[in-house]
Amino acid sequence: MPRSMTGFARLESQHPWGSLSCEIRSVNHRYLEPNMRLAESLRSLEPELREAVRKQLSRGKIEANLQLKTEAAEDADLALNAKLAKQITQLAEQLSEQIKQPSPLNPLDILRWPGVIQAAQIDPDELTKAALGLFDQTLRMLVKNREREGSELQSFIQQRLQTIGEHVVTVRARLPELQSAYKEKLRARVEALEVEVDEERFNQEVVYVCQKSDVAEELDRLEAHIQEVTLSLEQKGPIGRRLDFLMQELNREANTLSSKSMSSDTSQIAVDLKVLIEQMREQVQNIE
Repeated sequence: MPRSMTGFARLESQHPWGSLSCEIRSVNHRYLEPNMRLAESLRSLEPELREAVRKQLSRGKIEANLQLKTEAAEDADLALNAKLAKQITQLAEQLSEQIKQPSPLNPLDILRWPGVIQAAQIDPDELTKAALGLFDQTLRMLVKNREREGSELQSFIQQRLQTIGEHVVTVRARLPELQSAYKEKLRARVEALEVEVDEERFNQEVVYVCQKSDVAEELDRLEAHIQEVTLSLEQKGPIGRRLDFLMQELNREANTLSSKSMSSDTSQIAVDLKVLIEQMREQVQNIE
């Protein structure tokens, strides 16, 4: 089952100490390139998050955003940094001894000092567990979205493959007719010249031209490539690069078929084949 390289997923989780939000988007890329934007308190999780991405995805440019928003409740417990407050008090007393008329030390001034009052700290283990869990859920949602789009791409490609197969059958069925028509056309031209022609030499020329314009091998290879693409679409794991190579091979045979064409009908079929192959190739660029 193919997976698309484009996708988007976003989830949030609420906790007593605040909320976590995770957003992951992916776009086409030749290799896997994860980029992380993390809250400062979650920065230490980056290696683990990158490894989680590598286990789930093989290709694509990944933009992951994991943020923490703390919500200070009205009844939140506040803690005093006693050590810092004592140091500030001692420094203030030392300074008062050097001033002739020092003003009384106001406790509120000490409390206003940065870091003296501390809000209740979030349990690091709880934060880590919640952040990793949310990221894993969001990543799985992204994978499902990529699989769903990949299923649509698979249907698109299979429809084009079926049409290509029908064109191959049409050309193969007409090969004897086209060769016979060429022989009659060549004979009519010779008769119009009103000259004697060695019948054996004439037949040799017909055989030579028919062999030169014979596309049976190209049709065989087209059918083989169609079968290979069909099998690849059913495989598990990354198949994008393999499909891209097969599109090149299909296009090569379509070009050869066009250059060997013996009639306007087969020329038009060759053009239709190249259009169908190009449509598939554009979609294959988006498959992981």
